[in-house]
Amino acid sequence: MKLFNELQKEMQTVELESSHDGYWYSISDVLTMLVCGMLCGLQRIDDIHDWAKSAPTRKFLKKEFKIERILSRAQFYNILRYVDAEKFKMSFTRWMKRVLNRAIKGKTVAIDGKTICGTDKLTDDGSVLHIASALVSEFNLVIGTHECDTKTGEITAFRELIKLLDISGATVVADALHCNQKSAEAVIEAGADYIFVVKDNNPSLKEEIEFFIQNETVPSYQTTEKNGGRVEKRTAYTCNEIEWMSEKDKIPYITCIGAVHREFESVKHGYKSSEWHYYISSASLNPDELLNRARLEWGVEAMHWLLDVHFKEDKTRVWDMNVQKLLNTTRKIAINMVRLYRDKNCSARTPFTSVMKANLFDLDQLSGFLEFFKLDLKLD
Repeated sequence: MKLFNELQKEMQTVELESSHDGYWYSISDVLTMLVCGMLCGLQRIDDIHDWAKSAPTRKFLKKEFKIERILSRAQFYNILRYVDAEKFKMSFTRWMKRVLNRAIKGKTVAIDGKTICGTDKLTDDGSVLHIASALVSEFNLVIGTHECDTKTGEITAFRELIKLLDISGATVVADALHCNQKSAEAVIEAGADYIFVVKDNNPSLKEEIEFFIQNETVPSYQTTEKNGGRVEKRTAYTCNEIEWMSEKDKIPYITCIGAVHREFESVKHGYKSSEWHYYISSASLNPDELLNRARLEWGVEAMHWLLDVHFKEDKTRVWDMNVQKLLNTTRKIAINMVRLYRDKNCSARTPFTSVMKANLFDLDQLSGFLEFFKLDLKLD
Protein backbone atom coordinates (compact mmCIF):
# COMPACT_ATOMS: atom_id res chain seq x y z
CA MET A 1 0.00 0.00 0.00
CA LYS A 2 1.40 3.38 -1.00
CA LEU A 3 0.73 5.25 2.20
CA PHE A 4 1.43 8.82 1.10
CA ASN A 5 -0.56 8.34 -2.11
CA GLU A 6 -3.44 7.06 0.01
CA LEU A 7 -3.17 10.11 2.26
CA GLN A 8 -3.27 12.44 -0.77
CA LYS A 9 -6.36 10.67 -2.08
CA GLU A 10 -8.05 11.18 1.28
CA MET A 11 -7.08 14.87 1.31
CA GLN A 12 -8.62 15.28 -2.12
CA THR A 13 -12.00 14.27 -0.67
CA VAL A 14 -11.97 17.20 1.77
CA GLU A 15 -14.40 19.86 0.60
CA LEU A 16 -14.89 23.52 1.40
CA GLU A 17 -16.70 24.30 4.61
CA SER A 18 -18.83 26.84 2.71
CA SER A 19 -18.98 28.38 -0.74
CA HIS A 20 -16.16 30.80 -1.44
CA ASP A 21 -16.38 33.20 -4.34
CA GLY A 22 -13.20 33.31 -6.36
CA TYR A 23 -11.87 30.03 -4.97
CA TRP A 24 -9.42 28.56 -7.44
CA TYR A 25 -6.64 26.85 -5.57
CA SER A 26 -6.48 23.11 -4.86
CA ILE A 27 -7.23 22.33 -1.23
CA SER A 28 -5.24 19.10 -1.45
CA ASP A 29 -2.20 21.12 -2.61
CA VAL A 30 -2.50 23.42 0.40
CA LEU A 31 -2.88 20.45 2.75
CA THR A 32 0.08 18.71 1.11
CA MET A 33 2.28 21.76 1.76
CA LEU A 34 0.99 21.91 5.33
CA VAL A 35 1.82 18.24 5.96
CA CYS A 36 5.27 18.55 4.39
CA GLY A 37 6.01 21.63 6.49
CA MET A 38 5.02 19.73 9.63
CA LEU A 39 7.28 16.82 8.56
CA CYS A 40 10.12 19.35 8.64
CA GLY A 41 9.25 20.30 12.20
CA LEU A 42 7.87 23.73 11.31
CA GLN A 43 5.34 24.94 13.83
CA ARG A 44 3.69 28.12 12.54
CA ILE A 45 1.64 28.64 9.39
CA ASP A 46 3.81 31.65 8.51
CA ASP A 47 6.96 29.52 8.73
CA ILE A 48 5.44 26.81 6.54
CA HIS A 49 4.36 29.39 3.97
CA ASP A 50 7.83 31.02 3.91
CA TRP A 51 9.41 27.59 3.50
CA ALA A 52 7.04 26.73 0.62
CA LYS A 53 7.85 30.00 -1.16
CA SER A 54 11.62 29.47 -1.10
CA ALA A 55 13.21 28.57 -4.44
CA PRO A 56 14.49 25.09 -3.43
CA THR A 57 11.11 24.14 -1.96
CA ARG A 58 9.28 25.39 -5.05
CA LYS A 59 11.41 22.99 -7.15
CA PHE A 60 10.73 20.20 -4.67
CA LEU A 61 6.95 20.76 -4.68
CA LYS A 62 6.85 20.92 -8.47
CA LYS A 63 8.91 17.74 -8.86
CA GLU A 64 7.17 15.68 -6.16
CA PHE A 65 3.57 16.91 -6.38
CA LYS A 66 3.29 19.00 -9.57
CA ILE A 67 2.45 22.04 -7.44
CA GLU A 68 3.36 25.10 -9.51
CA ARG A 69 1.54 27.98 -7.85
CA ILE A 70 2.27 29.16 -4.33
CA LEU A 71 -0.35 31.36 -2.76
CA SER A 72 0.28 34.58 -0.90
CA ARG A 73 0.39 34.26 2.88
CA ALA A 74 -3.13 35.69 3.24
CA GLN A 75 -4.52 33.32 0.59
CA PHE A 76 -2.77 30.35 2.20
CA TYR A 77 -4.34 31.12 5.57
CA ASN A 78 -7.77 31.85 4.07
CA ILE A 79 -7.85 28.51 2.25
CA LEU A 80 -7.10 26.75 5.56
CA ARG A 81 -9.96 28.67 7.17
CA TYR A 82 -12.40 27.30 4.60
CA VAL A 83 -11.28 23.66 4.82
CA ASP A 84 -13.78 21.50 6.67
CA ALA A 85 -11.73 20.39 9.70
CA GLU A 86 -14.25 17.66 10.57
CA LYS A 87 -13.94 16.05 7.13
CA PHE A 88 -10.16 16.35 7.30
CA LYS A 89 -10.20 14.58 10.66
CA MET A 90 -12.32 11.78 9.20
CA SER A 91 -10.00 11.46 6.20
CA PHE A 92 -7.14 11.00 8.67
CA THR A 93 -9.07 8.28 10.53
CA ARG A 94 -9.82 6.42 7.28
CA TRP A 95 -6.17 6.70 6.22
CA MET A 96 -4.96 5.24 9.51
CA LYS A 97 -7.40 2.36 9.12
CA ARG A 98 -5.63 1.54 5.84
CA VAL A 99 -2.21 1.94 7.48
CA LEU A 100 -3.09 -0.53 10.23
CA ASN A 101 -4.78 -2.95 7.83
CA ARG A 102 -6.39 -5.01 10.62
CA ALA A 103 -3.13 -5.19 12.62
CA ILE A 104 -4.98 -3.75 15.61
CA LYS A 105 -6.27 -7.09 16.88
CA GLY A 106 -4.67 -7.95 20.20
CA LYS A 107 -3.16 -4.49 20.57
CA THR A 108 -3.69 -1.77 23.19
CA VAL A 109 -5.66 1.37 22.33
CA ALA A 110 -5.00 4.15 24.84
CA ILE A 111 -7.50 7.03 24.85
CA ASP A 112 -6.97 10.32 26.62
CA GLY A 113 -7.76 14.00 26.14
CA LYS A 114 -5.67 17.16 25.87
CA THR A 115 -6.67 20.79 26.20
CA ILE A 116 -5.21 23.24 23.67
CA CYS A 117 -4.45 26.27 25.82
CA GLY A 118 -5.22 29.67 24.36
CA THR A 119 -8.29 28.54 22.44
CA ASP A 120 -10.49 30.09 25.14
CA LYS A 121 -10.02 33.40 23.31
CA LEU A 122 -11.74 31.93 20.25
CA THR A 123 -15.09 31.37 21.97
CA ASP A 124 -17.66 33.76 23.43
CA ASP A 125 -18.02 31.81 26.67
CA GLY A 126 -14.30 31.20 27.23
CA SER A 127 -14.53 27.43 26.65
CA VAL A 128 -11.40 25.76 25.31
CA LEU A 129 -10.77 23.17 22.62
CA HIS A 130 -10.30 19.76 24.23
CA ILE A 131 -9.41 16.83 21.97
CA ALA A 132 -9.59 13.14 22.85
CA SER A 133 -7.10 10.98 20.95
CA ALA A 134 -6.84 7.23 20.44
CA LEU A 135 -3.38 5.73 20.07
CA VAL A 136 -2.31 2.15 19.33
CA SER A 137 0.36 1.92 21.99
CA GLU A 138 2.41 -0.95 20.52
CA PHE A 139 2.91 1.09 17.32
CA ASN A 140 2.77 4.56 18.93
CA LEU A 141 0.37 5.62 16.18
CA VAL A 142 -2.64 7.92 16.59
CA ILE A 143 -5.67 6.40 14.87
CA GLY A 144 -8.39 8.95 15.54
CA THR A 145 -9.49 12.04 17.43
CA HIS A 146 -12.70 13.70 18.58
CA GLU A 147 -13.04 17.18 20.04
CA CYS A 148 -15.12 18.63 22.85
CA ASP A 149 -15.14 21.93 24.73
CA THR A 150 -14.70 20.78 28.35
CA LYS A 151 -12.79 18.13 30.30
CA THR A 152 -16.06 16.49 31.37
CA GLY A 153 -17.18 16.59 27.73
CA GLU A 154 -14.37 14.14 27.10
CA ILE A 155 -16.64 11.41 28.47
CA THR A 156 -19.00 11.84 25.51
CA ALA A 157 -16.08 12.38 23.12
CA PHE A 158 -14.65 9.02 24.25
CA ARG A 159 -17.84 7.19 23.27
CA GLU A 160 -18.16 9.04 19.97
CA LEU A 161 -14.52 8.28 19.16
CA ILE A 162 -15.05 4.58 19.88
CA LYS A 163 -17.86 4.57 17.29
CA LEU A 164 -15.58 6.08 14.64
CA LEU A 165 -12.81 3.51 15.04
CA ASP A 166 -12.37 -0.10 13.97
CA ILE A 167 -11.00 -1.53 17.24
CA SER A 168 -12.45 -5.03 17.16
CA GLY A 169 -10.18 -7.43 19.04
CA ALA A 170 -8.21 -4.66 20.78
CA THR A 171 -8.07 -3.67 24.44
CA VAL A 172 -9.01 -0.07 25.28
CA VAL A 173 -7.19 1.47 28.24
CA ALA A 174 -8.52 4.70 29.74
CA ASP A 175 -8.38 6.69 32.96
CA ALA A 176 -10.98 6.88 35.74
CA LEU A 177 -13.00 9.54 33.91
CA HIS A 178 -14.36 6.78 31.65
CA CYS A 179 -14.97 4.19 34.33
CA ASN A 180 -18.76 4.14 33.91
CA GLN A 181 -21.56 2.05 32.47
CA LYS A 182 -22.03 3.78 29.10
CA SER A 183 -18.35 3.91 28.25
CA ALA A 184 -17.96 0.22 29.09
CA GLU A 185 -20.93 -0.63 26.87
CA ALA A 186 -19.50 1.46 24.00
CA VAL A 187 -16.22 -0.50 24.11
CA ILE A 188 -17.94 -3.90 24.24
CA GLU A 189 -20.28 -2.96 21.38
CA ALA A 190 -17.20 -2.11 19.31
CA GLY A 191 -15.94 -5.67 19.78
CA ALA A 192 -13.11 -4.71 22.13
CA ASP A 193 -12.25 -5.17 25.80
CA TYR A 194 -11.65 -2.40 28.31
CA ILE A 195 -9.27 -1.71 31.19
CA PHE A 196 -10.39 1.27 33.26
CA VAL A 197 -8.58 2.93 36.13
CA VAL A 198 -10.72 3.05 39.29
CA LYS A 199 -10.39 6.16 41.46
CA ASP A 200 -12.41 8.20 43.92
CA ASN A 201 -15.14 8.99 41.39
CA ASN A 202 -16.24 5.38 42.06
CA PRO A 203 -15.50 5.31 45.82
CA SER A 204 -17.31 2.11 46.83
CA LEU A 205 -15.89 0.16 43.87
CA LYS A 206 -12.38 1.41 44.58
CA GLU A 207 -12.70 0.61 48.29
CA GLU A 208 -13.84 -2.94 47.59
CA ILE A 209 -10.97 -3.63 45.15
CA GLU A 210 -8.43 -1.96 47.44
CA PHE A 211 -9.45 -3.98 50.50
CA PHE A 212 -9.43 -7.30 48.63
CA ILE A 213 -6.10 -6.80 46.82
CA GLN A 214 -4.28 -5.67 49.96
CA ASN A 215 -5.71 -8.31 52.28
CA GLU A 216 -6.05 -11.46 50.18
CA THR A 217 -3.48 -13.68 48.49
CA VAL A 218 -3.80 -13.14 44.72
CA PRO A 219 -1.49 -13.84 41.76
CA SER A 220 1.21 -11.21 41.32
CA TYR A 221 4.00 -10.21 38.97
CA GLN A 222 6.93 -7.89 39.71
CA THR A 223 9.50 -5.89 37.73
CA THR A 224 12.35 -3.66 38.86
CA GLU A 225 13.96 -0.92 36.78
CA LYS A 226 16.68 1.63 37.41
CA ASN A 227 16.35 4.92 35.53
CA GLY A 228 18.20 8.17 36.15
CA GLY A 229 19.34 7.31 39.65
CA ARG A 230 15.92 6.06 40.70
CA VAL A 231 14.87 2.47 41.27
CA GLU A 232 11.24 1.71 40.46
CA LYS A 233 9.61 -1.53 41.50
CA ARG A 234 6.22 -2.39 40.04
CA THR A 235 4.03 -5.17 41.38
CA ALA A 236 0.81 -6.13 39.60
CA TYR A 237 -2.05 -8.15 41.08
CA THR A 238 -5.15 -9.60 39.39
CA CYS A 239 -8.21 -11.62 40.37
CA ASN A 240 -10.59 -13.16 37.82
CA GLU A 241 -12.97 -14.70 40.35
CA ILE A 242 -15.20 -11.81 41.33
CA GLU A 243 -18.58 -13.37 42.15
CA TRP A 244 -18.16 -12.16 45.74
CA MET A 245 -18.07 -8.48 44.73
CA SER A 246 -21.12 -6.45 45.76
CA GLU A 247 -20.10 -3.73 43.26
CA LYS A 248 -19.48 -5.99 40.26
CA ASP A 249 -22.74 -5.02 38.54
CA LYS A 250 -22.13 -1.29 38.85
CA ILE A 251 -20.24 -1.35 35.56
CA PRO A 252 -21.19 -4.06 33.03
CA TYR A 253 -18.97 -6.89 31.82
CA ILE A 254 -16.42 -6.74 34.65
CA THR A 255 -14.42 -9.97 34.48
CA CYS A 256 -11.24 -9.01 36.29
CA ILE A 257 -10.06 -6.64 39.01
CA GLY A 258 -6.46 -5.70 39.63
CA ALA A 259 -3.92 -3.28 41.00
CA VAL A 260 -0.43 -2.00 40.29
CA HIS A 261 1.77 -0.96 43.21
CA ARG A 262 4.64 1.34 42.20
CA GLU A 263 7.51 1.86 44.65
CA PHE A 264 10.23 4.46 44.06
CA GLU A 265 13.63 4.84 45.71
CA SER A 266 16.29 7.45 45.02
CA VAL A 267 19.67 5.73 44.88
CA LYS A 268 21.52 8.89 45.85
CA HIS A 269 19.26 10.31 48.54
CA GLY A 270 17.50 7.18 49.80
CA TYR A 271 14.09 8.84 49.46
CA LYS A 272 11.23 6.36 49.11
CA SER A 273 7.62 6.74 47.94
CA SER A 274 4.88 4.52 46.60
CA GLU A 275 1.45 4.65 44.99
CA TRP A 276 -1.39 2.28 44.20
CA HIS A 277 -3.49 2.18 41.02
CA TYR A 278 -6.64 0.06 40.81
CA TYR A 279 -8.30 -1.39 37.69
CA ILE A 280 -11.31 -3.22 36.32
CA SER A 281 -11.38 -5.07 33.02
CA SER A 282 -13.76 -6.97 30.79
CA ALA A 283 -10.91 -9.35 29.90
CA SER A 284 -9.45 -12.11 32.05
CA LEU A 285 -5.94 -10.87 32.78
CA ASN A 286 -2.80 -12.30 34.29
CA PRO A 287 -0.78 -9.89 36.45
CA ASP A 288 1.91 -9.47 33.79
CA GLU A 289 -0.75 -8.66 31.18
CA LEU A 290 -2.29 -6.00 33.41
CA LEU A 291 1.11 -4.43 34.11
CA ASN A 292 2.00 -4.34 30.42
CA ARG A 293 -1.34 -2.84 29.33
CA ALA A 294 -1.31 -0.30 32.15
CA ARG A 295 2.16 0.91 31.17
CA LEU A 296 1.17 1.16 27.52
CA GLU A 297 -1.50 3.69 28.49
CA TRP A 298 1.25 6.29 28.89
CA GLY A 299 1.91 6.25 25.13
CA VAL A 300 -0.88 8.77 24.51
CA GLU A 301 0.62 11.08 27.17
CA ALA A 302 3.95 10.90 25.34
CA MET A 303 2.19 11.93 22.13
CA HIS A 304 0.64 14.92 23.92
CA TRP A 305 4.14 15.85 25.12
CA LEU A 306 5.35 15.84 21.50
CA LEU A 307 2.52 18.17 20.49
CA ASP A 308 3.54 20.68 23.14
CA VAL A 309 7.33 20.37 23.08
CA HIS A 310 8.06 19.81 19.40
CA PHE A 311 5.11 21.60 17.81
CA LYS A 312 4.41 24.21 20.53
CA GLU A 313 0.68 23.48 20.20
CA ASP A 314 -0.33 25.36 23.35
CA LYS A 315 1.53 28.46 22.14
CA THR A 316 0.05 28.46 18.64
CA ARG A 317 -1.80 31.74 18.15
CA VAL A 318 -4.23 31.05 15.34
CA TRP A 319 -7.39 33.11 15.71
CA ASP A 320 -9.72 30.61 14.09
CA MET A 321 -11.05 27.48 15.83
CA ASN A 322 -11.42 25.59 12.55
CA VAL A 323 -7.74 26.13 11.72
CA GLN A 324 -6.74 25.05 15.25
CA LYS A 325 -8.54 21.73 14.69
CA LEU A 326 -6.97 21.39 11.25
CA LEU A 327 -3.46 21.95 12.63
CA ASN A 328 -4.01 19.40 15.40
CA THR A 329 -4.87 16.70 12.86
CA THR A 330 -1.93 17.67 10.65
CA ARG A 331 0.51 17.43 13.56
CA LYS A 332 -0.72 13.91 14.30
CA ILE A 333 -0.25 12.91 10.66
CA ALA A 334 3.35 14.17 10.89
CA ILE A 335 3.98 12.39 14.20
CA ASN A 336 2.70 9.10 12.76
CA MET A 337 4.81 9.38 9.61
CA VAL A 338 7.97 10.29 11.50
CA ARG A 339 7.44 7.38 13.88
CA LEU A 340 6.91 4.91 11.02
CA TYR A 341 9.99 6.17 9.19
CA ARG A 342 12.23 6.26 12.27
CA ASP A 343 11.24 2.76 13.43
CA LYS A 344 12.17 1.26 10.05
CA ASN A 345 15.19 3.38 9.05
CA CYS A 346 16.92 4.79 12.13
CA SER A 347 18.45 3.73 15.39
CA ALA A 348 16.05 3.40 18.30
CA ARG A 349 17.99 6.22 19.98
CA THR A 350 17.51 8.66 17.11
CA PRO A 351 15.77 11.77 18.51
CA PHE A 352 12.37 12.53 17.06
CA THR A 353 13.44 16.04 16.07
CA SER A 354 16.54 14.79 14.22
CA VAL A 355 14.40 13.20 11.51
CA MET A 356 12.39 16.41 11.04
CA LYS A 357 15.50 18.63 11.01
CA ALA A 358 17.07 16.44 8.35
CA ASN A 359 13.93 16.91 6.23
CA LEU A 360 14.04 20.68 6.73
CA PHE A 361 17.72 21.22 5.88
CA ASP A 362 17.98 18.69 3.07
CA LEU A 363 15.15 18.45 0.55
CA ASP A 364 16.77 15.34 -0.93
CA GLN A 365 16.32 13.77 2.51
CA LEU A 366 12.67 14.83 2.49
CA SER A 367 12.26 13.28 -0.96
CA GLY A 368 13.75 10.03 0.36
CA PHE A 369 11.49 10.24 3.41
CA LEU A 370 8.39 10.48 1.19
CA GLU A 371 9.74 7.80 -1.14
CA PHE A 372 9.75 5.43 1.84
CA PHE A 373 5.97 5.87 2.09
CA LYS A 374 5.52 4.79 -1.51
CA LEU A 375 6.63 1.31 -0.48
CA ASP A 376 4.37 -1.41 0.83
CA LEU A 377 4.59 -1.16 4.64
CA LYS A 378 3.38 -3.90 6.94
CA LEU A 379 2.86 -3.52 10.67
CA ASP A 380 3.52 -6.56 12.84
